[in-house]
Amino acid sequence: MIQFTPKDPDFEKRVQDSFARQKFMTFIHARLNKIEPGFCEIEIPFSENISQQHGFFHAGIIGTVADNAAGYAAYSLMSKTSSILTVEFKLNLISPADGELLIGNAHVLKYGRTLTICRSDVYSVKNGIRKLCAASQSTLIELPEHNDKRN
Repeated sequence: MIQFTPKDPDFEKRVQDSFARQKFMTFIHARLNKIEPGFCEIEIPFSENISQQHGFFHAGIIGTVADNAAGYAAYSLMSKTSSILTVEFKLNLISPADGELLIGNAHVLKYGRTLTICRSDVYSVKNGIRKLCAASQSTLIELPEHNDKRN
C-alpha cells in the first residue's frame, strides 16, 4: 500500500467527528474501527433490520460501508477546511454477505488535486471466518475551503 502524508495533522479527530454526524451510521450501528492516512475500516454488526429476504446483509448496507470507508480513507488526506463527496462508485457483489459482522476496508489508490480514487473490500464474518463479499472502486471529489461545518 502507498504511504500518504495527511494535510491535516489532526485528521483522525476530523474524520471521527464527521462520522459521528452521520445519523445513518448510528442507525445501522456502524463503528469506525480504524483510520490512518489513506485507509479506513468500518464495521457493522448484523441485524434483521438491515437484512434482505434471504437473511443476508442487504446490498444497500454493503454499498454504504464500501462508500463510507472509501470516503473517509480519502478524507483523511484532505485539508481541515475541505469537504468530500462521492462522484461515482462501482460495486461488485462477490458472494452473499452471510454472517454476524460486515467489515469494510478502503484505501486510497490515487490522491489527486481534485479527484481521489479508492478501493474498498467488504467482508462478512461468520463463526470467526472472514469472507470477501464485495469489492468497490470509488471516485471522490475534494471540495476545498468548504465553510459548511457539517463536512
